[in-house]
Amino acid sequence: MADDLIRLFRWGWTKISPPPAEITDSGAIPISRSDFLVRTGLILAAVPFLSLVYGMVRGAYNLQIRKQTINFKKLPDSFRGFRIVQISDFHVGSFISSEPVEEAIRQINALEPDVVVFTGDLVNNVSSEVEPHLKALSGLNARHGVFSILGNHDYGDYVMWDTPELKKKNLADLIEAQKKIGWDILLDEHRELKVNNESIFLVGVQNYSMHMRFPKYGNLKKATSGMKDSETVTILLSHDPSHWRGEVLGRHPNIDLTLSGHTHGFQFGVEIPGFRWSPVQYVYKEWAGKYTEAHQHLYVNRGIGFLGYPGRVGILPEITVIELNRDENA
Repeated sequence: MADDLIRLFRWGWTKISPPPAEITDSGAIPISRSDFLVRTGLILAAVPFLSLVYGMVRGAYNLQIRKQTINFKKLPDSFRGFRIVQISDFHVGSFISSEPVEEAIRQINALEPDVVVFTGDLVNNVSSEVEPHLKALSGLNARHGVFSILGNHDYGDYVMWDTPELKKKNLADLIEAQKKIGWDILLDEHRELKVNNESIFLVGVQNYSMHMRFPKYGNLKKATSGMKDSETVTILLSHDPSHWRGEVLGRHPNIDLTLSGHTHGFQFGVEIPGFRWSPVQYVYKEWAGKYTEAHQHLYVNRGIGFLGYPGRVGILPEITVIELNRDENA
């Protein structure tokens, strides 16, 4: 309607205005303010459009390997240099082929990790999404095993199921699929990792969020029950990073490092040296990278896959390599 009004105004103006100005001395035809604004608008509109297209073609599959060294006061000597590779949010239902999954597995294995941890959201909605990718996922290798937890999308909460039994079966099938490919899925459980008779603990909880729209499935008390030694390093796998500030930080001082995912960095933002921004920061205080308060650390992985918008602009898919080290000042 606005466009039609402008056209009507232009038609009326031609009836009462003098003839157009002649060509200038330089040979250029003067451009009207209206035409200038239209052309400027087209140029400005093209920038985000082309960015979104590039994000789908290139950004969605441009895997970044990010390395972090984290120091612990009580790290056993045998775990100095121990490498944990963290991946998260595969969302394999968004891939039309297994090639992106195969490439991610290839890059992870090339890192020769001691442990691989997957911090939730293997699928978008239903367990059947993982079936075409089971062969690729089963190729994931680590010296001391591959461990996983569930994310909010893994429970089938965003599907209208005909019966509660079908929803339960969907979750059971997804858990069984992870076991089938050799992943040790932690359902409010912990594992003791041993090297040369020294050990650290790996704890995994089901999805637990401080945001009301997400259910609180996880039970941290149950997951840590029976841990015989709180004087060694304890690493928690918890999908939603809001769990760290809501229940872990300060209340469970024996948990030294929490590994999360979930946010994807909104798949859109800006990350340059000295500056980082994404719309997701207005919802999640901790949304990408490492955070530390006192002796407790959190690392939020940006995820491998995508959901909704089939791409990434500025916030690229991530494989994280975390190397454990001793704090020599302890």
